[in-house]
Amino acid sequence: MKELKNLTILVILTTLLIVISSLSPGVLAGHDAVAPNLGTAASFVALASSTLTNTGPGQFIGDVGTSPGTEVVGFPPGTVINGSIYMGGPVPFLAQTEANSAYNDIANQTCNVNLTGADLGEMTLTPGVYCFNTSAQLTGDLVLDALGNPDAVWVFQTGSTFTSASEATVAIINGGKALNVFWQIGSSATFGTGTRFIGNILAHESITLNTGSSLIGRALALNGAVTLDTNGSPPITNTPLFYFSYLPITRN
Repeated sequence: MKELKNLTILVILTTLLIVISSLSPGVLAGHDAVAPNLGTAASFVALASSTLTNTGPGQFIGDVGTSPGTEVVGFPPGTVINGSIYMGGPVPFLAQTEANSAYNDIANQTCNVNLTGADLGEMTLTPGVYCFNTSAQLTGDLVLDALGNPDAVWVFQTGSTFTSASEATVAIINGGKALNVFWQIGSSATFGTGTRFIGNILAHESITLNTGSSLIGRALALNGAVTLDTNGSPPITNTPLFYFSYLPITRN
């Protein structure tokens, strides 16, 4: 009888392991992600270390600037709404310092799920810390499920580059907030034509948004340039409510 009971328990445990191993990475993620303090960098929608270049009639909701560099190019035709343009000086200098602190905070958080070698496209991920030992890629649609928690946080740690394919998207469902998503990029980030992206991008090197890409969040390049081709782009904004009231986006 004892042997039969033990066998039954073993079968149950084996079944549970099989079920767990078949779940998507997002289901297995913990809830240990913590939003870093961006400090004064939070007012910026685009901040470069060297040069910030805009090509096209893009509208930027929030501050834009550079430090220690002093070159901001493309305004006009680009316009800044609810913000200022900083070509060096103490304001972007402090913002860069605090962005660097936030970058280190994100990088030091404990990884819940290692996605090295996986494409983020077609995944649905719950709150947590996700890491890539080297590069990360997004092809298609990534869905972030807040599970009804408006304070849910996602952290993505990338050892080297991040790239998105053309027309890739990131969307939040079930009550999450775009500004509670953080992308720590170990080198540079490049977003393909027409990408619809959300979250705070903190790249060790450069950030490039190609033609027609959009961002609800922040592009903060710690040691490189920020380059944006805003021809055909919706507003680049760190204020989601302003963004949706100004020019809603629909995707087929």
